[in-house]
Amino acid sequence: MDNPASVVWPRLPISRLRNAQAALLTLALHGLVLALLLVNWPVEKPAAPSINTISMQLLSLPPPAPVVETAPPVPVEAPQPEALAPVQPQIDPRIAQQKLEQAALAHKRVEQEKLEQQRQRLESKRQEQARQEQQEREQAQQRQAAEQLAAQQRQQTADAAAEQARQAEAAAAASRQYLPIAKKAPAYPRRALDKGIEGECTVSYTVNAQGRVEQPEVVGACHPLFIRPSLAAAKSFRYQPRVIDGRAVAVPNVKNTFTYRIE
Repeated sequence: MDNPASVVWPRLPISRLRNAQAALLTLALHGLVLALLLVNWPVEKPAAPSINTISMQLLSLPPPAPVVETAPPVPVEAPQPEALAPVQPQIDPRIAQQKLEQAALAHKRVEQEKLEQQRQRLESKRQEQARQEQQEREQAQQRQAAEQLAAQQRQQTADAAAEQARQAEAAAAASRQYLPIAKKAPAYPRRALDKGIEGECTVSYTVNAQGRVEQPEVVGACHPLFIRPSLAAAKSFRYQPRVIDGRAVAVPNVKNTFTYRIE
């Protein structure tokens, strides 16, 4: 006969085992009630049939609580000596101090470079502003010089116009007394023409009783190259002499202005 201890039963889950136990318990109660009924059942036939009422009460067991299967604990292995955290090497204080000094020097150098860049930007801005101010001053001076030159030109033009008016008035007054007969323009000096020199030359002279020019001389400013041709041209002039009381007389201080222009 085999040993019962050697029989291997299949291992059921705990929830199914509890359900099976509840079902067996219910069947056992029903079997017990049925056995009691059979024991008390009369053997002899009763005189009169009677109706027996059997009361049965169904017991309802609460459902078993769900069992949460948990994973088996993982065994924790003891740390091996080589698995321990490596030991941090000791840092030499002098090396650490040297690194701190180097970092401080680098930071100071960066700050100095920033300050130098800022100073260069300010210097460049100041120079640019100075250049702009210099340009404005030069432009103002140029405008002032142009205005002065224009004023001088206007004054010279006005003076020349006044002089021409005065000469015209004097010539008109003289022409009422005597009239020019022949006037020949002077020859333009070759040297003045080659050098592009222009100008005016005024000659004063006396018109004698014969209508000829005497004692011509240059008055006022005159370029040296224009003196000789101006005097030669003035000597060639011929006038109708002034007549007073039927007699011709000399007219002193007669002036003529020669204008030299290259066209």
